[in-house]
Amino acid sequence: MIKKILIGLVSVIFVAFIIIYTLTQPKLENDGSYSPSSLALSLGTVAKTDFDEIKFTKYQGNKSKILVIFTEQKNLEMKNGKLFSTGNHPVESLVPMLHLKNAGFDFEIVTPTGKPVVFEMWAFPNEDEDVKAIYNEYKSNFKKPIKLIDFITQSFVNDSSFAAVFVPGGHGAMIGIPEDRNVAKVLHWAHENDLFTITLCHGPAALLSTTLDNQKFLYDGYKMAVFPDAIDEMTPMVGYLPGYMVNSLSERLRSLGANIVNTESDNTVIVDRKLITGASPLASNELGKLATETLLTELN
Repeated sequence: MIKKILIGLVSVIFVAFIIIYTLTQPKLENDGSYSPSSLALSLGTVAKTDFDEIKFTKYQGNKSKILVIFTEQKNLEMKNGKLFSTGNHPVESLVPMLHLKNAGFDFEIVTPTGKPVVFEMWAFPNEDEDVKAIYNEYKSNFKKPIKLIDFITQSFVNDSSFAAVFVPGGHGAMIGIPEDRNVAKVLHWAHENDLFTITLCHGPAALLSTTLDNQKFLYDGYKMAVFPDAIDEMTPMVGYLPGYMVNSLSERLRSLGANIVNTESDNTVIVDRKLITGASPLASNELGKLATETLLTELN
């Protein structure tokens, strides 16, 4: 009798192990990269966001544009050599844009070389009509963005219509953008011209570009909210990432003098001088509201 019970228990444990193993395996895509597992998607993505539409008094001034620097990169290499299928997180990109658009701001969409914007479409909130609407409205711009160097050449001197630079999150923001001298030029331009810089989650990786060519970190001493390295280190356990990341983010920023205000991947948002940051996808709605309210207060 005891033997039968033990055999049955072992069978149950084995089946449970197989189920858990299957649910936590990242999904292999056609190009050889991996998107998050079924379990990771159920834990880390939503069908509908927490976007709450606010009736802002629309901005009527001259500084009505937001420059949005998107990634054009899809695959982030892990320490084990596997590629994570990434890009810009759609919620982190589009929910803040919704708030800014509702307040009367418009967007200049750029990528480093003018290649199409890449989104983490596995994280797209397919039941959110507001997010789908703004995505479709700017879809042609996402497909044919402006080349960043062309924006620099055409807009730095002659265009005073910009209020802010926005760098959305998503692990794709860590591919190339921290090493892009044109990104550094834009951030310095924003800083020198008293524009706001808005970013969240892994988007603050762009701030690292200001240290290129042995320059002092532009945001030394700034308070900011950033996706915690500790959470990134945990996500391979549930198959969100297909391995451990090569480079950390929050610790690198902290080592340069940033004051990271959050320890969780939560909805923390903060303004320090002209820098507005958020901690994670959960901060997308709060970041959008904070950025919009801050710009309207500053510009009106």
